[in-house]
Amino acid sequence: MITVSLCMIVKNEEDVIGRCLSSVASAVDEIIIVDTGSTDRTKEIAGSFVQRIYDFEWIDDFAAARNYAFGLATKDYILWLDADDVIQRDQLAAFVSLKETLDPSVDSVTMAYHLAFDEFGNVTSSVRRNRLVKRSNNFRWIGAVHEYLEVWGQIYNSDIAVTHSSLRHDSDRNINIYERRLAAGEQFSPRDLYYYANELLDHSKPEMATRYYEQFLATGKGWIEDNISACGKLADCYHQLGNEQLEFESALRSFRYDRPRPEFCCRLGYHFLNKQEFQTAIFWYNLATLFEPSEQQMGFRNEACSTWLPHLQLCLCYDRIGEYKLAYLHNERARRYRPKDRSILHNKSYLEGVLKNSESIGRGEAYDGK
Repeated sequence: MITVSLCMIVKNEEDVIGRCLSSVASAVDEIIIVDTGSTDRTKEIAGSFVQRIYDFEWIDDFAAARNYAFGLATKDYILWLDADDVIQRDQLAAFVSLKETLDPSVDSVTMAYHLAFDEFGNVTSSVRRNRLVKRSNNFRWIGAVHEYLEVWGQIYNSDIAVTHSSLRHDSDRNINIYERRLAAGEQFSPRDLYYYANELLDHSKPEMATRYYEQFLATGKGWIEDNISACGKLADCYHQLGNEQLEFESALRSFRYDRPRPEFCCRLGYHFLNKQEFQTAIFWYNLATLFEPSEQQMGFRNEACSTWLPHLQLCLCYDRIGEYKLAYLHNERARRYRPKDRSILHNKSYLEGVLKNSESIGRGEAYDGK
């Protein structure tokens, strides 16, 4: 059985670090905590799990801090978590099983990272991360902000998930680091251009964000998942700026990099639905339901766009053109994912009435929740 070092960098995480460590401590063989300047009870709480906490002077560089933590590990593999992450009990059991069975020739194990959930507990946003890596390979973190772990070799894509459960977030931290780097005259890498544009969009600066997304795409050196995401982000920017044509063109632009993803199919379906071009909308929503993600896909996923959402919108489209049986069929498919959703239950009741007596109830009653 392999041994595992858990490596974490922390700062002022008193609200969450105990929860994180409690969720995983029993399954790892060593815990490395590197503190980058806490002024709250973070060290005190972490001290109940480890004998020693290491200090690292903060230099506006997340990769440097993570690499320092990795350098302190002594076990076969390194697991990394953030303080506001947790491993749920069922996932912890799967992790222990993985430790017992993992082929030591594996260089990195990817795990799903669940970022957001709906009111029914369904995952709405997720991404896959290289989460457990062989220590002897000396893999390095790269990037001062939005750092990534550069890995190679034999990759195992596990079914294990880590849950992000943030209670608070310093929304200005990353953009301030980027702006200090710009002020110092630093030349941004393509990855920096992309993530700085993301920060600008998150800070309600869509016009400025479009310039950096365009600079990023123009380099031709972006990771394919970032290229695809940038097209969606550009569409978001142009939506905020009220430019419907460029919003539409940005969505289509994503097809340069890969087959149509569900997120873009749903975006295009909504575009044509708003124009009451229902058959075209149906085409795009149907396409969204056919997408099967590859295990190699590491980018962010909006789970709704490949599960219940296109079916709910297909229900609406088919209702509008009087195809009530198809409307009911897709509403039922949406209900499999969200059995207690009020809009879906409304559609079920409405369409059952229509199918019993289609002449007594007019068109246009299906509801998409908006």
